[in-house]
Amino acid sequence: MTRPRTFAARLAAMAVRGLLLLACLAAMAALAEHLGRPADGDARLRVALFINGALGDKSFFDAAARGVRQAQASLPVRARVVEGGTDPTRWQAALADLADSGEHDVIVAGTFTMAPAIESLAQRYPALRFIVFDASVDYGRCACPNVYSMRFRQNEGAYLAGYLSTRLLQEGAPGIPAGAGLGVVGGLQLPVIEDFILGYRAGAQAADPDIALQVQYANGFSDPAAGKEIARLQFARGAGIVFHAAGATGQGVNEAAEEAGRYAIGVDMDQAALYRERQPRRAAAIVTSVMKEVDVGLVRALGLALDGKLAYGRLESIGLAEGGVRLAQGASVIDALPPPVRQQLDLQLAAQQAAIVAGRVRVPSAFGNVP
Repeated sequence: MTRPRTFAARLAAMAVRGLLLLACLAAMAALAEHLGRPADGDARLRVALFINGALGDKSFFDAAARGVRQAQASLPVRARVVEGGTDPTRWQAALADLADSGEHDVIVAGTFTMAPAIESLAQRYPALRFIVFDASVDYGRCACPNVYSMRFRQNEGAYLAGYLSTRLLQEGAPGIPAGAGLGVVGGLQLPVIEDFILGYRAGAQAADPDIALQVQYANGFSDPAAGKEIARLQFARGAGIVFHAAGATGQGVNEAAEEAGRYAIGVDMDQAALYRERQPRRAAAIVTSVMKEVDVGLVRALGLALDGKLAYGRLESIGLAEGGVRLAQGASVIDALPPPVRQQLDLQLAAQQAAIVAGRVRVPSAFGNVP
């Protein structure tokens, strides 16, 4: 017959179970570290990304969400992505709810539309930190020592795209008729969109001062049908390549380029890569994309915030020199060029980029000088 265990024996058994539990927890923590994803309890920074729109634009907002998720995967950060929807009247209240919740250390938001709301909240919640990307608060109007603003010199990347566009017209790339010009579709007439267009125009004219350029705005960033219609008209009027800085509206430009047998250039994300697997013909119609590395910029900013080195109270800009913008590679239209032409084009683009980085070429901008 089994004798009942003494209190000491039961205590010893409990101790053994406790040690086993601790060993399991340690193993789980080690596994989380091995995977590069910190356990929730290890998060040292609670971050909320507010999207003043919706995910799925295959462009700017998706890149921002990817950035905070990458930060969560590789840093002791707990991240939350909040979609504000397409009704602008709801954005400020939704952002204020995030600030008032007390559940976050840092709130991240982007675009010039949100900058005034961030200015107001920064003064009401001085202990909270804010990161504004692709825009800046007005530090002259608001001291905002708890706001870091990050702007991209997208005009530099757009300059290279414009230069490349004109050179492709000059080389007679497949599907581009003789004497063709260029087109541009902007989402709204905002400074950041104007910055793209100014850079694109300057690069195109650096290759040919007399290049014809059509510019039209779609009055929105989430209307692919409008983007398609504008691009169709521009192609009909002689554009061989249409550059679009219009968010999801630009997806319609890509579609129009495929149907017309012409070409498109996008921004923010590698547009060709979005289609390469399922819609290869559409991918082949995309020359390149002006990659504004929003995800890279946000991972960098959150890493600096964790180290106590983020420049709150200041605006910084990142461009070609810092790796903040670049052109996407791997376009089939460029690969189809004769090797000597392709090599010459590569050398010319590299020379243009080096001149911008060195300051020998000053790309016009919709903004003043930014450190």
